[in-house]
Amino acid sequence: MGVPSGRAASRAWGQVLLRLVFVVALPAVLVTVWWVASAGSTDVYWPPLRRILEAFPEVWTADRLRGDVLPSVLRLGGGYALAAVLGVVLGTVIGSHRRVRAACEPVLEFLRAVPPPVLVPVIMLFAGIGDTMKVTVIASGCVWPILLNTVEGVRAVDPVMAETARSYGITGTARLRHLVLRSASPQIFAGLRQALSIGIILMVISEMFAASNGIGFTIVQFQRSFAIPDMWTGILVLGLLGFLLSVVFRLVERRVLGWYHGLRASARRSP
Repeated sequence: MGVPSGRAASRAWGQVLLRLVFVVALPAVLVTVWWVASAGSTDVYWPPLRRILEAFPEVWTADRLRGDVLPSVLRLGGGYALAAVLGVVLGTVIGSHRRVRAACEPVLEFLRAVPPPVLVPVIMLFAGIGDTMKVTVIASGCVWPILLNTVEGVRAVDPVMAETARSYGITGTARLRHLVLRSASPQIFAGLRQALSIGIILMVISEMFAASNGIGFTIVQFQRSFAIPDMWTGILVLGLLGFLLSVVFRLVERRVLGWYHGLRASARRSP
């Protein structure tokens, strides 16, 4: 009995060390390569990493974080939350009814093929140039991976479990909550993960149109004034923001889908 537990502990420590390698070592290697490759650069558009890091604390002060980063995060959060609600609700309805799915599928495929950035001028006509436009742009791009993954997750509900729930009289809200959404939640979170990266991209794009603040607006202003090191600091801020959001998302996913990851871990351990 002691040998399998020792092997399990060794495997767990191995996984932890492997994650540390990817989380710490790989970024360190990339930063080192960037530092060495750009050390002697005289190109105005490719400044040394040392100059970029020196400019970072001067550019991104507490006032700029409040004035540019916070509005961007709030717009991203608003658009992402709106897309999550619409995607899960519509995806559940479409995935649960075959006729609705057959009627909506051609329209969904057409709209999904339209790149969200090309809709920015159209959305500006209806929503203006304020935060409503930016939130709408973000939501219009984030909703598709959430909706489509929700549809597939709802369609993939185990028919045996569905029949068992029907036999026990579990219907309505209880069936939706404990069977349909719970079974589809891994697929839903896969769509939410994809939508997060899309949302960051659309956040920047929307802020490049008729904006007065935000990370995207600031980066464009630096580029237009030829403050290239400052522009690169904005790109670093975007990367750090994306990394922090992915870490938060992973923690939430681990907590909500703890049962799912537990089942997968048990399946891997079983002979």
